[in-house]
Amino acid sequence: MNPSTESRGAAKRALLSLAIGSFGIGMTEFVVMGLLPDIATDLLPTLWASSPEDALSQAGWLISLYALGVVVGAPTIAGFVARFPRHRVMIALALALTVFNALTVVLPSFELVGASRFLAGLPHGAYFGIGALVAADVMGPGNRAKGVAFILTGLTIANVVGVPFGTFLGQQWGWRVAFGVVAGVFALATLCIAFFVPEHPGEPGRTMRAELRVFRIRQVWFALGVGAIGFGGFFAVYSYIAPVVTDIAGSPEWVVPIVLVLMGLGMTAGNLVGGHLADISVKRTLLLGLAVLAAVLVLLALLSFWIVSLAIMVFIVGFVSSVLSPTIQTRLMDVAEDNQSIAAALNHSALNIGNSLGAFLGGAVIAFGWGFTAPAWTGAALALAGLLIAVVSYRAEPVRTAQVRS
Repeated sequence: MNPSTESRGAAKRALLSLAIGSFGIGMTEFVVMGLLPDIATDLLPTLWASSPEDALSQAGWLISLYALGVVVGAPTIAGFVARFPRHRVMIALALALTVFNALTVVLPSFELVGASRFLAGLPHGAYFGIGALVAADVMGPGNRAKGVAFILTGLTIANVVGVPFGTFLGQQWGWRVAFGVVAGVFALATLCIAFFVPEHPGEPGRTMRAELRVFRIRQVWFALGVGAIGFGGFFAVYSYIAPVVTDIAGSPEWVVPIVLVLMGLGMTAGNLVGGHLADISVKRTLLLGLAVLAAVLVLLALLSFWIVSLAIMVFIVGFVSSVLSPTIQTRLMDVAEDNQSIAAALNHSALNIGNSLGAFLGGAVIAFGWGFTAPAWTGAALALAGLLIAVVSYRAEPVRTAQVRS
């Protein structure tokens, strides 16, 4: 599928169909963060009654389990399906997301809900990875980062509309209602992909063994480290934003969805800007973005005691983090040589290792009694660590190759 063989309207319908699925992924990944207190109250009532901090920390494992599913599923599914037609793969992935999120709605215990969250994470990376390849083909040469940014637009819009709306529904009528909406979004995506995404060939000669050769490339490991550790700083804050709003800024619970809207607006703007900046220079966008992310997380920790300043900093954190998202994806695709299918998916493994790491460390510092601003300081440290890895990566790259990729 390319601009010469598909009409502009058909290409737009195909990309919008894929974006509906990425909208659903944005909801299922992030809505749990605004509903952690509600989930902890419902699934861990005894622990919540004795220690809300410990209950919130344990509920944070639902975030980590979803992220673990992404980490496991992205390379294995993407490597296995690389030889199959991509439009059929996307239908299967959207259908799996529908079923696994529906399980979250009906399963009764914390342990079973945790299992469903792990299953829901499995198709995540492959969906974005293979969808990014389709989008990049549609956009054409010289616009790959813009194509990647387009497929991520559904995720960022989810943070403007879907996550706050789901959080509101969950607070009013129970957190399971929010996941019921998520399952419905994926069902719609499945139908739209089936009708509007035309045939798109895979790579018939590719095997899992061939795809796994990507792990022999040293720069791939550096790129994965940047995503896993540097981007973990964002998730350390986002995972526990609800108690920061209510306990630190002293605002009522209904303010949480508004703050999430601001985060989503920042992410949407940052994603679009990041696609353009990465097409100009991946290196400069990556290094400067990580440095700025560390700085704004420090400012968030210092300014979170007043809801107005907290809201402003949340918007900026969302913006900067989403500038990095298509940049990291493009960097990984640049260094992966001919292993594009698995590389595109591996980016989401890396980001969700960051999700899991950030949620875990953020929960740990809260459980240690360091307060709800402690995750922001932890996030700043992770962003600086990611910056260090990126600097080492570029220094280790041959000069001629680095010039081509900068």
